[in-house]
Amino acid sequence: MSSIKMFEKPLGMRDTFPQIFEKVETVRNTGRDFLCRRGFEFIKTPAVEYFDTVGKASAIADAHLFKLVDSQGNTLVLRPDMTTPIARVATSKLLKEMIPVRLAYFASVFRAQEAEGGRPAEFDQMGIELIGDNSVFADAEVIVTAMELLKHFGLVNFKMTIGHAGILNCILQDYTESVEQQNILRALLVQRNYVGFEEAVESFDLPKAKSDALLQFIEEAMNVKEIQDIEKYVRKNDALEYMQQLAKLLEIADLADYVAFDFTLSSHMSYYTGMLFEVFATGSGFLLGNGGRYDGLLEVFGSKVGATGFSIRVDRLLETLDGQAVERQETTVVLFEEEQFEEAIAKVKTLRATGKQATLQLRSSLVEEEAFLAHFTEVVIVGQEDVDGE
Repeated sequence: MSSIKMFEKPLGMRDTFPQIFEKVETVRNTGRDFLCRRGFEFIKTPAVEYFDTVGKASAIADAHLFKLVDSQGNTLVLRPDMTTPIARVATSKLLKEMIPVRLAYFASVFRAQEAEGGRPAEFDQMGIELIGDNSVFADAEVIVTAMELLKHFGLVNFKMTIGHAGILNCILQDYTESVEQQNILRALLVQRNYVGFEEAVESFDLPKAKSDALLQFIEEAMNVKEIQDIEKYVRKNDALEYMQQLAKLLEIADLADYVAFDFTLSSHMSYYTGMLFEVFATGSGFLLGNGGRYDGLLEVFGSKVGATGFSIRVDRLLETLDGQAVERQETTVVLFEEEQFEEAIAKVKTLRATGKQATLQLRSSLVEEEAFLAHFTEVVIVGQEDVDGE
C-alpha cells in the first residue's frame, strides 16, 4: 500500500469521531422516540438497490450515483435517497396490509461527488413518509410533524418555505411558448438563479404581456403573505385551492409564524408533483431539510396512491445545535496497578451498577497521565481516596 494513500479516504467520505458519533446517536434516539409517539413506524431498507428500479426512479442525477455490478451482472446502486426505496417497499408489501401507512427512518444515503468541495458523499437522513393519503390534511400532518420535531430538538430560529409544483408549472406553461423554455426557467429556479431567470425571459423574445408577467412574478412570488396574492398570475385551479386550505390548517396548528410561501420554489427531485417545502435554520447556511408530495413516484412501482413526507440532514441539524449549551456527560476512570486488578474490577462494577460511565485503566500503561485524565470528570485511584478530575 502506498504511504501517500494510507490515510486518505474516497472522495467525499468522512470519519465520524466518538464525540460526533454520540451526538448523532442522541439525535437518532430523540427523533425515534418523538416520531414513534406520533404513530410513525421505523423501517430499514438495503444500502444497495437495483439501478433499473430505485436508481432510475430516485431523480438523483446519474453522475451522482455510486454504481456496482453483482455476480449476475446486474447494475446496482448505493441508495441515493430513502423516499424511493420506501416507496418500493410500501407498494410491494405494506400497502397490501394497511393503508395509509406512516413510516419513519434514520439512515445513510450516498451521492458521488465529482470534485472535493466539502460536500459529503455519505450522510445521514432522518424523515417520515405518509403513504396512501392524498388529502391536504396529510400534507399538513407532515409539515406540522417536521416543525414540531425541530422545536423538540430545541430549534427556535428556523423558517419553512412552502411552494407548489403544480402552480409553478401552470405559470411557466401559460407565460412561455415551448417546453424547452419551461425547462430552462425551471432549472434556473432549482439553482436559485433569479438573475439568470430574468435574463432567460428577456432572451426568449416573448410577447410583452408574457415577459412582463414572468418578471413581475419572480419579484413577488418569493415571499407571499397571503395565497390570494398569487391569484393574479395563475388561472383558478385545484392546486391554488389546495394551498389556501393548507395555509388555514397551519394557522389552526399555530405554526403560521414559521411559514413563508414561495411559488418560485422548485426541486431537483423531479418526483415532487404537488406541495413542496424547504427548511433553513440559523447556524447552518445550507438547506436543513425538505419534503413534499410525490404521488407520481408510487406509480413507478405500480401503485396509484398519494404520498407525502420530509427528510432532515442530520449533519446540518448538528450544526444548528452546536451553539446550544451541551451539558458535559459525567465520566469516571478507575486507575489501578497490576496487583489491584481484582479490587479495581469490583470498583467499576459498583460504579456501573449506579448508572455511571466508568472506564478501567492500568495506570502504568499511561504515557501522558495528566492529558489522559483531563478527559474524565472523576478520577478514582484504587487504594486511595477518590479525587475529582479536571
